[in-house]
Amino acid sequence: MQHDSLVSLICQRVSYPRLDEPAPDAATLEQVFKAAFRAPDHRMLRPWRYLTIRGEARVELGGALRDIALEDDPKLSELQQDKFLNMPLRAPLIIVGISRNYNHPKVPNAEQEISCGVGLGYMLLALQEQGYGGIWRTGKLAHDSRVKSVLGVKPAESIVGFLYVGTPQGDAKPILDLDVEDFVEEWHSAK
Repeated sequence: MQHDSLVSLICQRVSYPRLDEPAPDAATLEQVFKAAFRAPDHRMLRPWRYLTIRGEARVELGGALRDIALEDDPKLSELQQDKFLNMPLRAPLIIVGISRNYNHPKVPNAEQEISCGVGLGYMLLALQEQGYGGIWRTGKLAHDSRVKSVLGVKPAESIVGFLYVGTPQGDAKPILDLDVEDFVEEWHSAK
């Protein structure tokens, strides 16, 4: 998909739920991460870090997710267990965005998490510009202390999102063109 400007690229961004090999190579990923590092960052805390999960590590993560689900519900059906096993196999690469949540008097944790989220958004744009696709997922697993432990995420840190990354399969979902006036209004003082 060709874009004649950054605004065009942003306005054409879509999520791709079906992703396959190949995943981006090392040089492309380096550029994608550099794009993420340009996210707004109050006080230059660099409050984000990223994990990459690929290959056999995805299978190991799926096993851990299934085990955690079984702790919560030992009666999970085989089909439900397979769902957890296969979650990490949705794409050849998973990028986990983590907010470090530094204790800072002028930069609350929510702002640090937003910075990490903006970085993930920049990654999606950079990936799409390079011909790759991605989809951002979170869900309750992103907030589960056992999942965080499996991934080496410290208790004070938070998982902002899981980016599933690869080569898009099939057509992108049509983009709904939203009307600006439905979401933007001019503020006027009540005085």
